[in-house]
Amino acid sequence: MQFGIFSVGDVTADPTTGRTPTEAERIKAMVAIALKAEEVGLDVFATGEHHNPPFVPSSPTTMLGYIAARTEKLVLSTSTTLITTNDPVKIAEDYAMLQHLADGRVDLMMGRGNTGPVYPWFGKDIRQGINLAVENYALLRRLWDEGVVTWEGKFRTPLQSFTSTPRPLDGVAPFVWHGSIRSPEIAEQAAYYGDGFFHNNIFWPAEHTKKMVDLYRQRYAHYGHGTEEQAIVGLGGQVFMRANSQDAVREFRPYFDNAPVYGHGPSLEDFTEQTPLTVGSPQQVIERTLSFRDTVGDYQRQLFLMDHAGLPLKTVLEQLDILGEEVVPVLREEFAKNRPAGVPDAPTHAARVADRDAAQEEQEEQEEVSA
Repeated sequence: MQFGIFSVGDVTADPTTGRTPTEAERIKAMVAIALKAEEVGLDVFATGEHHNPPFVPSSPTTMLGYIAARTEKLVLSTSTTLITTNDPVKIAEDYAMLQHLADGRVDLMMGRGNTGPVYPWFGKDIRQGINLAVENYALLRRLWDEGVVTWEGKFRTPLQSFTSTPRPLDGVAPFVWHGSIRSPEIAEQAAYYGDGFFHNNIFWPAEHTKKMVDLYRQRYAHYGHGTEEQAIVGLGGQVFMRANSQDAVREFRPYFDNAPVYGHGPSLEDFTEQTPLTVGSPQQVIERTLSFRDTVGDYQRQLFLMDHAGLPLKTVLEQLDILGEEVVPVLREEFAKNRPAGVPDAPTHAARVADRDAAQEEQEEQEEVSA
């Protein structure tokens, strides 16, 4: 199972000091956080994609390429790649290039984002959000899977005998997760292609998360990709930890109350009761995270949001030390216990290349027997 962190890249004033970091400071902080993630033994760093204040990560491949040059093992991902407003041709080429630079340590998460105005900024109609996601991704898959593509659709100009360059590393495209909080159409899309489904269960109760993941698992099996338990599932969540829960709640409360994503709404106590947000001791985080398996079954990737709401970099790095030293080692051990043999590991480039080669070898052997 993979553990990691994701960042939405918000530039938010620290409510305890009133100081707002510059964009440059925030960008450099995200890099420092990624490097720390590898240092403490995490598996994944993922960045969002946003094109509006108060967020800075408008160019995920630029950031991830820079991080790739400074890391060795970390899987580099997005926590949203806007499949609706980005050109599928540009996505195909940008992420294949990143895949080569990072020696395969790349995957990405398709999403529609949570900012309505982004659609007209890129010449798109928000009322076509789902249709854009479906058509654009269908084209993206062809661009990666086929050497020469002739294509015509509704939302972009046609392609005639087009080859996307560079081609995917080793002939295997980056693994794709489809991220959604509320749209069953996206769970269906992930299942249709046999891709991963990532439910960022920050805002919703466990019942909703279960409903979405169950739908994905059922449809994954329906399309013949494997059993329901073999479907590839990821979850998000946010935690804040101190040695005792009282200190954690006291320190985190002003940040929660002013958070651009969920501040100025329900109280911290109500939110932690109704959603996966966990503010407390490392042991409480362990117990809460392990409970996710009771809701969705065995899954492959757990990402934590650690740097939201104006938390200073020093505090975030302290949180990562706690996560890497006290929490994740226990989670790895506990999640491994009683894990059914049929549940696959999280996809990696090396494993997917090996699977492809094994399948080709098996097919060749069958053809020789038939001949």
